[in-house]
Amino acid sequence: MTKKGFFICIEGLDGSGKSTQARLLAKQLQDKANAVLTVEPSHGQVGKFIRESYLYGKRRLSSAAEALLFAADRVDHVQNEILPALEKGTIVISDRYIYSSLAYQGAAGLSLEWIEKINSHAIHPDLALFLDVELETVMRRLKREKSVMENLTTQKKVRALYLDFVKAGMLKRIDGNKAKNQVAEEIFSVVRSFISSH
Repeated sequence: MTKKGFFICIEGLDGSGKSTQARLLAKQLQDKANAVLTVEPSHGQVGKFIRESYLYGKRRLSSAAEALLFAADRVDHVQNEILPALEKGTIVISDRYIYSSLAYQGAAGLSLEWIEKINSHAIHPDLALFLDVELETVMRRLKREKSVMENLTTQKKVRALYLDFVKAGMLKRIDGNKAKNQVAEEIFSVVRSFISSH
């Protein structure tokens, strides 16, 4: 099967505004092209379990079990949402993808090589963006929510890993400290340039 669409993912810390920016990007692209927004955890059965039992529930899992659940959800996400959309020529925007597993489970002490291995089925995005926001801003936003992954030490480790991925050329950094509309304009400009050059 030949891939016809473009696969773009937006990554960032919890509270960085990445979900808002992913929605804004999808809306801007939908005005000009066929585009869809997906999210991880996905809306499939495994993703639903992750949301209800782990992220928003009281269940605690080992880091390895957590990584395996996210990898299983990613198989479902890729096979049932991402690839079918790409094959139709759709631009797919994913709010989180494999880099979230690498950053969050890596920060929890798991080997990045092992995380990559259990995610070997994951297709590579055409463009991966990291919405970088100051930790103080992120922590202030997270105080309004109760999240499993919200402590400062964890967020520092996660951000450091994301920045390592930026340095390695895996992600493109977007300054998320600007006003929401300015960030949206920058993301749209980067995506538009990327699509027009491919």
